[in-house]
Amino acid sequence: MISFVAAVFFLIITPGPGVLSAAGVGAAYGMKSGLRYVLGLFIGNNLVILAVITGLAAFVLANPTIRTVLFVLSTGYLLYLAFRIVVAGSKLAFQPATKEPGVVAGILLQPINPKAYAVNTALFSGFSIFPDALLAEAVWKLFVVNAIWVPIHVLWVWFGARLKALNLAPEKQRLINFAMAFSMLLVVGLAVWSEMRP
Repeated sequence: MISFVAAVFFLIITPGPGVLSAAGVGAAYGMKSGLRYVLGLFIGNNLVILAVITGLAAFVLANPTIRTVLFVLSTGYLLYLAFRIVVAGSKLAFQPATKEPGVVAGILLQPINPKAYAVNTALFSGFSIFPDALLAEAVWKLFVVNAIWVPIHVLWVWFGARLKALNLAPEKQRLINFAMAFSMLLVVGLAVWSEMRP
């Protein structure tokens, strides 16, 4: 059980689209908007977990066309979120980003987020805890995953919001927004690179 808890912690805390976008939304729009966004991520992540547990994810992801479509959608969506974070509060934007990403934006990210499937598949198909009681194991894992997932994502939003609360000069705030967006683009780049490898 300890190895499962450690795996959950380290797989969730590592930078991926969810935590990076949560920090980015917190830095660009503040704690309240960040928490709304995290609520959406939470709902979306639990939908992915349900797909993994029921086997729907394995069935869907076995189709190369569907995998490619999800990959393109997730890449495009992360690029869109990165753009929204960069232009938040910026006079450089072609159109000012006045509407914060909310619950729906968070929900939309998780079903197209490759890391969500990879992490949840590893956690729910590995680490046999109650081999004779699969339902009890799934429920226990769901509880543990969410008990660790929620505080980590709230902490990332808080980190982003703290940066915003420092009331930095607009140039410095813009640099932070650029750094958050660049981190998301780095994740996109790594995903594209791993997808193109033979």
